[in-house]
Amino acid sequence: MLTKKQLDLLEFIHRRMQRDGVPPSFDEMKDELDLRSKSGIHRLITALEERGFIRRLAHKARALEIVKLPDALEQKFGGAAKTGFAPRVIEGDKVDPPARAQPVDTGGVTELPMMGRIAAGTPIEALSDVSHHVSVPAMMLAAGRAHYALEVKGDSMIEAGINDGDMVIIEERSTAENGDIVVALVEGYEATLKRFRRKGNMIALEAANPAYETRVLPEGQVKVQGRLVGLVRVY
Repeated sequence: MLTKKQLDLLEFIHRRMQRDGVPPSFDEMKDELDLRSKSGIHRLITALEERGFIRRLAHKARALEIVKLPDALEQKFGGAAKTGFAPRVIEGDKVDPPARAQPVDTGGVTELPMMGRIAAGTPIEALSDVSHHVSVPAMMLAAGRAHYALEVKGDSMIEAGINDGDMVIIEERSTAENGDIVVALVEGYEATLKRFRRKGNMIALEAANPAYETRVLPEGQVKVQGRLVGLVRVY
């Protein structure tokens, strides 16, 4: 039997992983549950882990995996929990027409262009031309959409489960919803991977690491170039 707070937290984590493919940060959990400090979140996470509902992934900062859902949530979401770290596309929202050639599906594996490195920290040079192609599972991608791959450089998104050296899969698009993790081109020459939030005529690019400050820029200085839908990690 779960307490209301435990159930609320599990539902929030599940919803965010279904939407973004990555778990929310501890700060987002704290705000969602209206708690005063992250220590309460730590206790709730420990309780859910002890009861077998979630699992903390070793060597990944604050990365979580949902193992199962209680019956009440399974019925609410229409099935069992989607487990594992598998970012996916949000279905049914407004999308932009693809600009690049469509990826080629070769029997369950798709070849995507590797567009170079993306900064998860201090922005680096804008995306380079295609250097080579990489193979990814076709199930990670949205049908009829253009995608590309980038290598992550830096640790500013580590609390979203994105580490230095990871390969991220990006759905190419020029718009984003609040909370999306996006590839953003800043002032036409800096490319960075951050969480997107619109505040009036300003755009906030949020890191998932307390060591980095949120950048708030006029919307004219930020161009969305894609949204995170998948991640590949090599050990």
